[in-house]
Amino acid sequence: MKTPKKLHTSAAPVVGIVEWLRPGEYEHVEAVVADLKKLDVKELRMAVSWADWHAEGGMKWYDWLMPRLAKEVNLLPCLNYTPPSLGIVPKVSSPPRDPKAYADFLDVIITRYGNCFDYVELWNEPNNLIEWDYYLDPGWKIFCEMVGAAAYWAKQRGKKTVLGGMSSADYQWLDVICRAGVTRYIDVVGVHGFPKTWESAWAGWTQSIQQIQEVLDRHGIGAEIWITEAGYSTWRHDGFRQLKEFVKFLDAPVPRAYWYAGYDLHPECAHQEGFHQDERHYHFGLKQCQGTEKLLYRIWSAEGIEGVRAFDRMYSSNGEGRKADLVLPRMRLPRDGGNNSKSDVLITGGAGFIGTNLAHRLLSQGRTVLLLDNLSRSGVEKNVKWLRELHGHSVRLQIADIRDPFVVKDAVRSVEGIFHFAAQVAVTSALIDPATDFEVNARGTLNLLEALRTLRNPPPLLFTSTNKVYGEMKSVRLCEAPTRYRPAESIIHSHGFDESFPLDFYSPYGCSKGTADQYVIDYARTFNLPAVVFRMSCIYGTRQFGTEDQGWVAHFLIRSLQGEPIILYGDGKQVRDILFVEDLIDALLLAHKHIDIVCGRAFNIGGGTNNTTSLREILDLIAELRGERPEIKFGPWRKGDQRYYVSDTRAFNAATGWTPKTSVREGVEILHRWLLENESLFRVESPAREIAS
Repeated sequence: MKTPKKLHTSAAPVVGIVEWLRPGEYEHVEAVVADLKKLDVKELRMAVSWADWHAEGGMKWYDWLMPRLAKEVNLLPCLNYTPPSLGIVPKVSSPPRDPKAYADFLDVIITRYGNCFDYVELWNEPNNLIEWDYYLDPGWKIFCEMVGAAAYWAKQRGKKTVLGGMSSADYQWLDVICRAGVTRYIDVVGVHGFPKTWESAWAGWTQSIQQIQEVLDRHGIGAEIWITEAGYSTWRHDGFRQLKEFVKFLDAPVPRAYWYAGYDLHPECAHQEGFHQDERHYHFGLKQCQGTEKLLYRIWSAEGIEGVRAFDRMYSSNGEGRKADLVLPRMRLPRDGGNNSKSDVLITGGAGFIGTNLAHRLLSQGRTVLLLDNLSRSGVEKNVKWLRELHGHSVRLQIADIRDPFVVKDAVRSVEGIFHFAAQVAVTSALIDPATDFEVNARGTLNLLEALRTLRNPPPLLFTSTNKVYGEMKSVRLCEAPTRYRPAESIIHSHGFDESFPLDFYSPYGCSKGTADQYVIDYARTFNLPAVVFRMSCIYGTRQFGTEDQGWVAHFLIRSLQGEPIILYGDGKQVRDILFVEDLIDALLLAHKHIDIVCGRAFNIGGGTNNTTSLREILDLIAELRGERPEIKFGPWRKGDQRYYVSDTRAFNAATGWTPKTSVREGVEILHRWLLENESLFRVESPAREIAS
């Protein structure tokens, strides 16, 4: 017997990605290739489906797919799925009637695409009933005959072999396979693991790999061990946990490891277990199915694997190996809802633009703040770092999603006030994915309201809604001036729109925010919750990472600083009353102070008639500040865009005495100076896309 082999610990594993590519997904393949380049990943594990090969167009698909991928990455093809016509029973998990037919298929693949790969994987998860029906093959006798013949022939054809990854790592199953003699032609034994998703009793990668190594040593097998598939499902919207499990995966004692997957499974597709039989299957991607980046992808693509490690260290420890109070574990407080030890102010979406500025004001006043944020928006982690550098341990962070009702229930129990900013904020994103927009904006707000309803003494809640709840406002008669639209009615011209203007949600974004808006008002009335709604116009100011989708004043300035063109959708004469963020914070704090007066009401909040501007006029001001005019391009009008919206703030002024203090010019100058001083914070965005106004 050979000397026992030590676990691979000399270096971190070479990291690859797993992505199952279905026939005809040409555009998806190109997206995956682009992502692999962005992540600097050279290894790709992908399926070569025996069943698809026999289906119509299957050979043509692989004739294109294999050479295309091999130009970009090192392939590990996994040959699996029995053609139903060749199975003992007509399903892809069935053993074939003739076990040698699998080796014949392997021979065809090597002959046709052998220059595209060095290793070939023989089946996928053979100890998983949905991948190999072992009820039809007691003791895996057919499997051993099938894979043994295929492995022998692969070696004859000059290829190295990988035994299909076990899920989970089952050393007893591997012992059966070794006793059958299959592993004499195996170079690599594959292992799968999905800690905290399915393996609830997970003991860690080292112990799992050690058990497999002991079996191989006992049988004198010198094969390497690879992790051929590992991942974490974000089905409960916990992207930070996915990142943390990835970091643990990076320390596994193996020479190569593949992370599953590039993209979430599309909700219209069926998994092997059936159509949405287990929702966890649909959320393993680094990106959502439509391409939205999750936290792990965003950090990995921007800062590399070492950046992911650094991110985990920053938000999980204080640099000395001890648990930091910056990031909170899941809290468990008394079930009676008692909150006698209230101290924090809770800010949902607290790492964002408004949340960060509000937190800074509160912390500067000696308050403590709990930020609840999933850190999904690019750049917000820099806001948390900034707050922590200034205010130290008075800042606490719960990296979590407002869609998780259990996290929300925990968070509200120990706070004395709540500012609810967590939201999907882009009109354009809502048009692409209305369901997610609803889940975040409407369901997330309902989670918060339900959590508050369980408390004996609920803290005051302020919810930020939007002027989009008034819809397109087509009934408003407008006059067109050289640089802006003006209302024909003198009362609107003098005061703007008050809260009596009819609601007309119009867009999916307007619907989701409007739904939340109405829920907050109704819960205040029905359940006596101390809650108030701000229907906000355009807010701008320092620490705003303006993009084409949200924060148009900052976006214009950033594009100008970067020398990039600005696209105006429509004619650019759209008018808004813009409000500087410090003035908004004054209003937010006054609302909490006077909650008994404002409870159960909605207020239009913006710069008012003294702080109106059009898109064109802002560009004129930028040209004056910059000494040169930005390049302007025009696009078609967007659905639901309001040509004129100005907040009538008299109701809130009457209730609290609030009025904006910062003029348009003064506020834009402050933001411009801040952007000049912090230009390194902003990633160049090219090409330009549409902006939200």
